[in-house]
Amino acid sequence: MRTPPRILVVDDNAANVDILRARLAANGYEILTATDGEQALQAVREHQPDLVLLDVMMPKMDGIEVCRRLRADMSIPFVPIILVTAKSEPKDVVAALEAGGDEYLTKPVDQAALVARVKSMLRIKALQDTIREWNRTLEERVDEQLVQLERLGRLKRFFSPQLAELIIAGGAEDPLKSHRREVVVVFLDLRGFTAFAETTEPEEIMGVLREYHAQMGQVILAHEGTLERFAGDGMMVFFNDPVPVPDAAARAVRMVLVMRERLTELTAKWRKRGFDLGFGAGIAQGYATIGAVGFEGRWDYGAIGNVTNLAARLCGEARPGQILIAQRVLASVEELVEVEAVGELELKGMSKAVSAFNLVGLKA
Repeated sequence: MRTPPRILVVDDNAANVDILRARLAANGYEILTATDGEQALQAVREHQPDLVLLDVMMPKMDGIEVCRRLRADMSIPFVPIILVTAKSEPKDVVAALEAGGDEYLTKPVDQAALVARVKSMLRIKALQDTIREWNRTLEERVDEQLVQLERLGRLKRFFSPQLAELIIAGGAEDPLKSHRREVVVVFLDLRGFTAFAETTEPEEIMGVLREYHAQMGQVILAHEGTLERFAGDGMMVFFNDPVPVPDAAARAVRMVLVMRERLTELTAKWRKRGFDLGFGAGIAQGYATIGAVGFEGRWDYGAIGNVTNLAARLCGEARPGQILIAQRVLASVEELVEVEAVGELELKGMSKAVSAFNLVGLKA
């Protein structure tokens, strides 16, 4: 509500207008006037007064009808209306209140009663304005939260819920912008999947993939890994991005070991249905360029670099049930895991032989 409050006085009698204006102006209010109902409606729409003093008995359009029209117009913010009438019969008062009036005064108007009622109605107006401002602020916050939820939904396509929420809260700056970081990359796939797909009905293939993705997805989320992509039976997960973690290699190792346990159960179930499938994985550590790749309307979050190629090649070399890790990964988790040396591997696309180790499990 503005200061000083603005009051519209509506009366077809010029003497009454002068009396009311003088009494209210003496209390510091800004006064507007109108001499009939049409002028009153126009003045309310143009000047948005904080209160209307409205005479009931007027030509053309009486105060009751003006009141009804003001209350019916949803474009007009709430404004208290005090109806001024020479009639004091209960039925007249009821008609005025039912039309949307908030208070009434009878003529001749007592000055003390006038000032008291005006102050009372202006307090109500101030409260209504406060509530409207609260509602506006609440709507803005809801809109902001909806935008955040939409962003969160998009980010959850790439990150674990914990990381996506951290990004929304400001825990990572511009995560989709290309940047370079040391990561631990995990590649895994199903062994025997190509032969399986060639001899199996599409519905059964999709059923197997749904079971596989569901189980692996749960494990990825539990270890807060970043899933780069599903590619049929294969998937790539990396750690230490978008939010750095101090134990990226340990998380990757623990995740893959849990995956192997889950897949041991799944493959046993699949074999009962005649599906001969196994599991292999590779883990590598190194620097990669990471960020959003794609085009407007379809973005993915990817990592590019030799480390991703190394993890993929190690995965390709792994026998069913085997997890091959690179030397750099072993250096990070040596006190945590038991391994078997595999030796130097000549991997496609690698200019030098790579030392690889079979991950047996965690130390007791």
